Amino acid sequence: MLAIAGGVVLAGVVAHGAWSARKAGPRRADAQLEPLMDGDRLEPGLDVPALDGAAVALDGTLPAVARVRKPSARIDALIDAIATLTLDAPVSGEMALAHLPGSRRAGTKPFHIEGLNAETGEWELPVPGQRYGEFQAGAQMANRNGAMNEIEYSEFVQKVQSFADGVGAFVQFPDMLDVVGRSRELDQFAGDHDAQLAVILRAKSAAWTLGYVQQVAARHGFVPGSMPGRLVLASEEEGAPPILTLNFESQAALAENPQASSLRELSLSLDVPQTAEALEPFASWQEAARGLARDIEADVCDDRGQVLNLHAFASIGQDLTTLYRALASRDLAAGSLVARRLFS
Repeated sequence: MLAIAGGVVLAGVVAHGAWSARKAGPRRADAQLEPLMDGDRLEPGLDVPALDGAAVALDGTLPAVARVRKPSARIDALIDAIATLTLDAPVSGEMALAHLPGSRRAGTKPFHIEGLNAETGEWELPVPGQRYGEFQAGAQMANRNGAMNEIEYSEFVQKVQSFADGVGAFVQFPDMLDVVGRSRELDQFAGDHDAQLAVILRAKSAAWTLGYVQQVAARHGFVPGSMPGRLVLASEEEGAPPILTLNFESQAALAENPQASSLRELSLSLDVPQTAEALEPFASWQEAARGLARDIEADVCDDRGQVLNLHAFASIGQDLTTLYRALASRDLAAGSLVARRLFS
């Protein structure tokens, strides 16, 4: 497979992935990359209301949900529906922690509750020993599971309201219909610009043992991943997702004697939105594919078994540049925290 999600085609190869699996099916392999991948109908900055759906009151004042707020490391109006919680007096971190919901998920959508530290003036997750003058809750409006729907929004409201009641706060929520509409639009954009590339490394002759694959992959910087059947090229940034993943049959890793397992195919993949363009993950993907193929005597193929040449990689690189620009124009640059959250 050599793929980009959302039904978009790169270098003449059908692209599909997490979003396209639940949207339109794959298109013809000889199709061309669509102009801006449908993103040209969106004007950056106009699709995410700065006031989060709030209206100006008749007296010219703004409700709490619309006031200019200091930036948060975890909650972002680009992808989160934000509720504000106001207090008559600061409360302790211990009280906030005691009333946090057991699960910070609404359906398939994560959400965070942060407090404004009364001493530092910074937004943070509540911690003991601190006091908080107000809170905010942000629910992610879309991810690779789809857009936030009415049921998920209602669950978010219920959990945040329970927290507000516990700490004695007055909570203001954005309008549900506005949130659902924005969620669908964000989901559409993300689905049209999701990108996951993968090639198949297919043995030319003899099969490989798992031990041999691990030994060769280690020379190229790959280490065991957190899941069976996966080796990863880790990012130098702490906590960042891996740059590349090398996948093989998980049954081989779980076998009683994995070193005796026989492998004939490996999949080398790159999740484009998860890694910054400046780190040149596409170049790393190409180099790893060629280097591994050379060392283990494999062909680099697409999911139809066709061997890929240098021209195919060059064409993909040109199309990726367009994709990177489209993401950046929406303030969702590949590798940014907000992009990693959205494309997860």
